[in-house]
Amino acid sequence: MDDRLATLEQLYHRTGPRLLRYLQRHVSDSAVAEDLLQETFVVAAQQYDKLAAARSHEAWLIGIARNLARTHRRRMLLRTTVSLSAEPTQPIALQDDTRLEEMKATIERLPEPQREALQLRLCEGLSYAEIAEVLDVPIGTVRSRIHHAVAALREWATEIRTSPQTRG
Repeated sequence: MDDRLATLEQLYHRTGPRLLRYLQRHVSDSAVAEDLLQETFVVAAQQYDKLAAARSHEAWLIGIARNLARTHRRRMLLRTTVSLSAEPTQPIALQDDTRLEEMKATIERLPEPQREALQLRLCEGLSYAEIAEVLDVPIGTVRSRIHHAVAALREWATEIRTSPQTRG
């Protein structure tokens, strides 16, 4: 067996499940996520020299998966005619499940660069340096994006605590 193929196979077994979870969070269809996982490794095989030179193979693979998922979402948006502004908004209830859903929605409303950096940190457990590599930005930019995302979430939490609906 070729050394490159053996390396890719090891990476697939070691990082495949994590990459699949990442992709499943970013595309709505599990079958599409699995296809994108396979495509990630096709790209890795085609660009093996870049993979070998990467400081973190996992971060490099997440970067490829990220780009493939973004391309897929863009294609789906072009096919979709549903307006997001048509979705009704509901008041925040006191139940934990509702708050959790509202927090997820708040995260989704963050600007994409902040949301993406935050998700790579919280969901993928990547270091700031790895996130910088995935996003191809300086580490200071990663710190800034995560700082602003957390500040926005804190502001949301403060609004919830001080809202008249939660006092009682």
